[in-house]
Amino acid sequence: MSKIKHILPSEVSDQELMKGIAKGDNRAINKLYKLFFPSISHMIINNNGSGDEAKDIFQDAVMVLYDRLTQGKFELNSKLSTFLYAVSRRLWLKQLTRKGTSTKTSDISDFEDVLKVEDDIERHEIIESNFEQMGLALEQLGEPCKTLLNDFYIGNMSMQDIKDKFGYTSTDNAKTQKYKCLQRLKKLYFSINKLEK
Repeated sequence: MSKIKHILPSEVSDQELMKGIAKGDNRAINKLYKLFFPSISHMIINNNGSGDEAKDIFQDAVMVLYDRLTQGKFELNSKLSTFLYAVSRRLWLKQLTRKGTSTKTSDISDFEDVLKVEDDIERHEIIESNFEQMGLALEQLGEPCKTLLNDFYIGNMSMQDIKDKFGYTSTDNAKTQKYKCLQRLKKLYFSINKLEK
């Protein structure tokens, strides 16, 4: 692991990553997954997808990128994260429309149209910035709110489970606490958002 960090520092540029991917360097591919998979997985899971489907879509998006890089015709006009997000989003939308009608995986050449990503770039950069600010707000939120919100929204725990875990006297009390935590999180988020403008 320390070898990877030595060769690919945490502040690796998009260009360095793309060079590594074009060469089939596993360290670059691993770095790509570490940096960009979480937001794409979040987008797919929040849009009727599963963790496995998110992995498949991300892998297809990486293959689209690899295909373009090895053909030598690729010019990145946005952040690499934006490109991968937009490609993944289009692939997922296509899969949603196909879901239930065909389980056959399409050939990578079927995804040519996903490379027209300019209309998604600005929207994704706003989303990416909002994710970062929300992450900062969550870090500042503190306990038990941070764990409570994580359990409810990410862990999909029921209010009954949260009541039991945190020792609230009723599910109504747990809901009230969740509401208060959300209000605190919103306040933190908007104060961070104001500072960055």
